Amino acid sequence: MIRMVNTLILLFLLYSGPACLQPNDTNTAASKQDISNAADSGITRMVKPDNAVNKDTALLPPARVIITGNTQPEEVVKFAESLMGTPYVYAATDPGVGFDCSGFITYVFNHFKIAVPRSSIDFTEVGRTVDVAQAKMGDLILFTGTNPAERKVGHMGLVIANTGDSLQFIHSSSGKAMGVTITPLNGYYKTRFVRISRIFPEKG
Repeated sequence: MIRMVNTLILLFLLYSGPACLQPNDTNTAASKQDISNAADSGITRMVKPDNAVNKDTALLPPARVIITGNTQPEEVVKFAESLMGTPYVYAATDPGVGFDCSGFITYVFNHFKIAVPRSSIDFTEVGRTVDVAQAKMGDLILFTGTNPAERKVGHMGLVIANTGDSLQFIHSSSGKAMGVTITPLNGYYKTRFVRISRIFPEKG
């Protein structure tokens, strides 16, 4: 009997589906509220493993995929730009109050019913990494926190343009702008740069 129970437990663990991404410990209180709000609006925080999507995503493990549906990058960027000037507020995801960096990204994508992780560090292995030269509108750009010696993701933005000579991204900055602003990938941000994450499927 005991052996049978143990076997059933093992089978359950083996065949359980992928777990939801958990909020970063530093944002636990805010993340719980965000998850509650998401549940109220019917938005979940699940991202699918790369083997659960179409082959045209061309993702490599351990990447995780954000399901963007029929939403186009241009729509997302246009909506993000409509939030310019919203103040920076730590752990906030409400345009009436403000945004932190990941709160801004969460709000923008949730507007289109696209589920995303809540904290910036949870984007570390989301999407396909592309070179800066190949970055385009709708890609996510990930940075360290304000201490570039700590190479963990701690800040993020949304690429709005890349001419080859200049990449620009929109983000909620705790720096001089203290709010949603557009910034070029300059020398300072290059020291903090981690990766470009492509979450939209390739066209073509």
